[in-house]
Amino acid sequence: MSATTPHIAILLATYNGAHHLPEQLDSIIAQTHTDWTIHVSDDGSTDDTLAILLTYRERLGADRMVLWQGPRAGYSRNFMSMLHREGIDGDYLAFSDQDDIWDTDKLEKALAAIVAAGQEQAALYGGRSRLVDEAGKPFGMSPLFARRPSFANALVQSLAGGNTMLINRRARALMCRAPETAKVVSHDWWAYLVVSGAGGLVVYDREPTIGYRQHAENIIGSNAGFGARLRRMADMVGGRHREWNDFNVELLAGMRDDLSDENRQRFDRFVAGRSGWLLPRAWNFARAGLYRQTAIGNAGLVLAALLGRL
Repeated sequence: MSATTPHIAILLATYNGAHHLPEQLDSIIAQTHTDWTIHVSDDGSTDDTLAILLTYRERLGADRMVLWQGPRAGYSRNFMSMLHREGIDGDYLAFSDQDDIWDTDKLEKALAAIVAAGQEQAALYGGRSRLVDEAGKPFGMSPLFARRPSFANALVQSLAGGNTMLINRRARALMCRAPETAKVVSHDWWAYLVVSGAGGLVVYDREPTIGYRQHAENIIGSNAGFGARLRRMADMVGGRHREWNDFNVELLAGMRDDLSDENRQRFDRFVAGRSGWLLPRAWNFARAGLYRQTAIGNAGLVLAALLGRL
């Protein structure tokens, strides 16, 4: 690591990603911020992924690309395993999917946005994505969220894709309050929850810095479009979010002392609002100040709260 330039550990999770992996790796290599190491955790690929990785490691050197065996328990667990690995170090950490295309200044912009926070305060950068098709051709954008990032939002909604995110050491430490084997709904939502909950810096960039590839093998696709918003509303009202919130609440309860005083009260009101009679539930949710980023999202939030589905 350089004594003056922040070193970024890039956490790349792979699983049978041979088709698009070279383009992703090439876009990382082309970054204007050049002090980085790629840490790849492969979850048991059976295609040419490992052969591609070995070719790039030979080209870059073992000090710039490090290969790890993943836990073979899904993408979120794979990313959490990398956060917990003692052999992975960096002043900042960036999450990377295996099939996207990074703008050349992605790391530089992300670093510039949160470097002033230093390392004592948790800091997280994330933002919009440029949607690209199988061939890498742009065809749209992820939703633009206008309301400020906060714990009141994070309790009921993830803000940005992990493939856009950069975090500092303090944010990593907070994320690692969840054990490596914990049921984390998604690493990006967990990052937003713990950084905002601790009163850290959350920067949401309205200008995309990645091409987020949409194809048949996407584990989680884009949430853009009116139809996607209706599906999310149906998930919330149908109770799927309650199951997710069960996992989040259990993990957050184990790190209450890390939450700011205000957010500790907000968390307690959120928990209290998830059970009991209608009027006390509604009162606790109102006092918690919860909100989602869109009007239809907030309509679903109110309905789910009234139905006891949060």
